[in-house]
This record gives sequence, structure tokens and C-alpha cells, in this order.
Amino acid sequence: MSELPEMRASDSERERVAERLREAVAEGRLTMEEFEERLDAVYQARTHGELAPLVSDLPAGVGAGVAPVAAAGTPSWSERIGGTIARSKFAFAFWGGFQRRGAWTVPRLFTTFTLMGGGELDLREAHFEAREVEIRCFAVMGGVSVIVPPDLQVEVNGIGFMGGFGEHGGDQAPDPSAPRVRVSGFALMGGVGVERKRTKAEKQRLKAERAAERERLEQGEGESHRRKELD
Repeated sequence: MSELPEMRASDSERERVAERLREAVAEGRLTMEEFEERLDAVYQARTHGELAPLVSDLPAGVGAGVAPVAAAGTPSWSERIGGTIARSKFAFAFWGGFQRRGAWTVPRLFTTFTLMGGGELDLREAHFEAREVEIRCFAVMGGVSVIVPPDLQVEVNGIGFMGGFGEHGGDQAPDPSAPRVRVSGFALMGGVGVERKRTKAEKQRLKAERAAERERLEQGEGESHRRKELD
């Protein structure tokens, strides 16, 4: 991506800067008043040069361009697809459990098997070896939990016998730029579940955004009341 200051900013770039500001107010780096002022400026900005100063004093903030903004928080999907080779392609649990979470790399094909045990695959901060990956889950008297971000493209196509195999949670539309994950397999007297869930940092940003919106509405109501008194 070009980082020329006069380059016109896209909606996704403005949203990435807004996300960084929400993260900053949740961390206590910005006051609510500063957050509101900068957020208003973000959505009025037309170029990279107008966006850059709004996060330049924050950790990993941008200088002349906008592209590095996503790196300050969760990397963008384009940064999380390709470029890395998965070290783990199989997980097994027998009377025990396994877990994959954090910035691990999901291979093109990942297979899990649980027998009277359980496993967890957390994809919310993961990188992906390819744009399309498949996770095969086989559970016998055990279970596998696959946790994904709300905007990931997911297809669930498995069979549950005396058990369950399905997806639940989340109502957000998938991001077209996100990788496509196919979850398949078989559960016998056990279960495989895909759950859409936000990270703690994302919840904090949303909480800060709602608080800012409430304060903005309260200030607007207060100003309207004062005007009525003056009239």
C-alpha cells in the first residue's frame, strides 16, 4: 500500500485508525474527551496525511502512512494470511487435552482426534498458512472446541452421532478479506463446537466506544436543555 500523505484514505483504513483509538482509551492512554475529538476527526479525514497525526503519539503509531496502524492492535487479515509455514498439523488427546491459542499458524489441513479427552483451537489471533484451510475434528466420547473471531468465514460440515457437531454464537457478517475455514469430521458420543467470540481487547474497545457514545448523547442533551432555558 502506498504511504503518500496525499493518498486518499479508504473506509477500512479509517476504521483501523478508529480501532486503534478505541484500544488506546481502553488502555488509559487517552481521555474520553481526547478519544471523542480524535474519533470525529477520523471519520472526517480524507487522506492518509490527515489520519496519521491522530495516532502518531500512540505506541506503534503511524508516521507518514496508514498501513502500520493495524499492527498496533490485531493485525489485519492480509497480514495474517500466508508468509508462514505451520509447524503443527495434528493434535491428539487421550484422557487428557490439547490447546492451540495465540499467534499460532493454522496449516492448510489440521487434524484433531480426541478419545475421552478434550481440545481447544483458538483462531482469534492465529495466522493462516493459506486463504483456505480445513480443520478435521474426530471426537469419541470427548470434545473439541473451535473458537473463531466474529468476522471469520467459517463452514461447518460434520456429523454427530449420539453427540453434537455445529456452530453457535455471533451475528456479525463475515469479512470478505478473511480466510475461509472449513470444519469437518465426526463426533461419537461427544461433541465438536464452533463458537464465534471476541477477544478481551476487542470487548474493551467496544465498551469504550459505547461509553463515548453515551457521553456524546448526554452532552448533546445537556446542550439542548441549556438552549431551551436561554430561549
